[in-house]
Amino acid sequence: MTEYEPARTAEQRRRDVTHRLENDEDMWVATSSGAGEPVLVPLSFLWDQGTVLMSTKRTNPTARNLTPRGEVRLSLGHTRDVVLVEGVAEAVEAADLARSSTDAFADKLGWDPRQLPAWVYLRVTPRRIKAWRESNEIPGREVMRDGVWLV
Repeated sequence: MTEYEPARTAEQRRRDVTHRLENDEDMWVATSSGAGEPVLVPLSFLWDQGTVLMSTKRTNPTARNLTPRGEVRLSLGHTRDVVLVEGVAEAVEAADLARSSTDAFADKLGWDPRQLPAWVYLRVTPRRIKAWRESNEIPGREVMRDGVWLV
């Protein structure tokens, strides 16, 4: 039988999730077409004012799949340190975002979608976040519900 590190407290899990959101650069983005075809792609992101800000071509399946409901799942980490984010995404034109957000995106990631034709930002508002490392952390893995941090 495998021995695991002691389970993290809810407070530590939230700190770890926040650290990953603030410092990681890429995450997996899962959407589904209207016909139910799954799409999974990695995108660079910025944690911006409690939302996840990403960018892609407006013609890519990930951007097209956001309408009409905008449901999306995001994942950070590997299978032994999972952060899953369920949220609602919307496509936002650069002109409709605060300059501080678009500047922060470019500064963090080293590239600027504002310079690319046909690119759009995707803003994801988290509704539910779960985090766990091993099976001993599955109970209590939910750290956000209905858009509110539980700790």
